[in-house]
Amino acid sequence: MRRWPLALGLAVLAGAVGFWLLTRPASLSPQVQQALATHTADPVRGEAVFWAAGCAGCHAAPDIAFNAPLEDRLVLSGGRRFETAFGTFTAPNISTDTDAGLGGWTLEEFARAMLHGVSPTGAHYYPAFPYRAYANAAPGDVADLWAFWQQLPADATPSRPHDLPVPLTLRRGLGLWKWLAGYATPPPPPDDPVLARGHYLVETLAHCAECHTPRDALGRLDSAQWMAGAPNPSGQGRIPAIPPEGWSALDIEAYLSSGFTPEFDVVGGSMADVVVQMAQLPGEDRAAIAAWLLTLPPRD
Repeated sequence: MRRWPLALGLAVLAGAVGFWLLTRPASLSPQVQQALATHTADPVRGEAVFWAAGCAGCHAAPDIAFNAPLEDRLVLSGGRRFETAFGTFTAPNISTDTDAGLGGWTLEEFARAMLHGVSPTGAHYYPAFPYRAYANAAPGDVADLWAFWQQLPADATPSRPHDLPVPLTLRRGLGLWKWLAGYATPPPPPDDPVLARGHYLVETLAHCAECHTPRDALGRLDSAQWMAGAPNPSGQGRIPAIPPEGWSALDIEAYLSSGFTPEFDVVGGSMADVVVQMAQLPGEDRAAIAAWLLTLPPRD
């Protein structure tokens, strides 16, 4: 009988160690660290990454009008709320302000957040931040993005807390979710350079699947229903499948640059922000996006 307390204690200890190991925040690999250290960062290229990655769509002020000056979208003060089945997330301030934003970060800390969803203090970020798509970003693009970031204005607006139920407020447990959820598998990148560029923009930087692919009860993307459309996390309506049935490459390119559909309807909702940002990309990038989307299987 005396052995039971010891066995129980060892079991608890083993469980605690296992939990600690499974939830341990990931670090940058030596290969990524080397790539970041040797890359000559280009803020001009970084601006293209910025627009493709949709940073302003979440982190600019929530009351910006569709036709507002582009400069207004470069003030990343945060505050936009995102209602989901797991609670309400509020985009934080990620401006260059030293206290309220990312002004005190290093390139390596920025890359760790982008590629692994881990803060400079080692806390897990919630997957409302699409780091699971950004995980496949080229280190050079991350470095270029950081170089462009240094040119953006600072804003001292404090970040607002998320509104989440317990136990989702326990960030260490997110490491267990990362382990359980794994990474969804988009279609593999093709050999054709145009399609490969479109694949990278759609599946990694623009993280289109994060909205257009349905999720299971754990919040994992359903690889079997890739881009098949999904319920709107807010509970209002449905996010459509892409590409829309019957659209041509020129239709998609025109939509991403102007916001007009082939039927001359106008983009609305959160997609309006996406169009504003996609319109800043070179025309060849929008053409590559269209080319890749049209390789996806048709959806009902």
